Amino acid sequence: MRLSRLISFPRAPRGAALGFAAAAVVALAGCASVKPQGPSTSNAATSVTAQTSRSYQGRFAVQYNDQNGQQRNAYGNFAWQETGDTVTLELRNPLGQTLAVVTSSPASATLELPNRQPLTADNVSTLMQNALGFALPVEGLRYWLQPSPAPTSRARTEKDPDQPSRLKEITQDGWTIDYLAYVEPPATGVKRVNLTRSEPPLDIKLVLDHQ
Repeated sequence: MRLSRLISFPRAPRGAALGFAAAAVVALAGCASVKPQGPSTSNAATSVTAQTSRSYQGRFAVQYNDQNGQQRNAYGNFAWQETGDTVTLELRNPLGQTLAVVTSSPASATLELPNRQPLTADNVSTLMQNALGFALPVEGLRYWLQPSPAPTSRARTEKDPDQPSRLKEITQDGWTIDYLAYVEPPATGVKRVNLTRSEPPLDIKLVLDHQ
């Protein structure tokens, strides 16, 4: 099934809850919707301040390969709450049921699935890799959804030729981040963004809902 269609579908089988929970953490690590922030491409503006509080809501569609090399698709809704260096990510299925919650901080990460004991690790990447067989760039997404490159590594950026103040694409840490749409003025912020990685393969499509 094409990922571009997944975002539009509102229904999911009840029996797919556990599959969504796993994929949720995939998208969860990288998904969110924005309290609008103006786009910036300068390194000086990329830093996420320790005192910053950000809230994101949105929808995701994810295509990934599981530990057996089989291609999987998942979609749903997500919420991201960021306070300083701590991020809490909640995934919900299209019916609004919570499927997974991830809490990430510099000291530790916790993954909670329904009716299971919480899983913990030193960081969210290790936790996701051990539990699901893949890991997503939580730290990168904190910046990419601004949108701006993360200040921790080299990045290539491309501006929108029609709107030079906006980013069209970031390439960083093996990821390509394509900004497909921004919200209409006077609001600011990203509306639709795709994230892709070739190794291991991962394709995330996000729609960010603005109030």
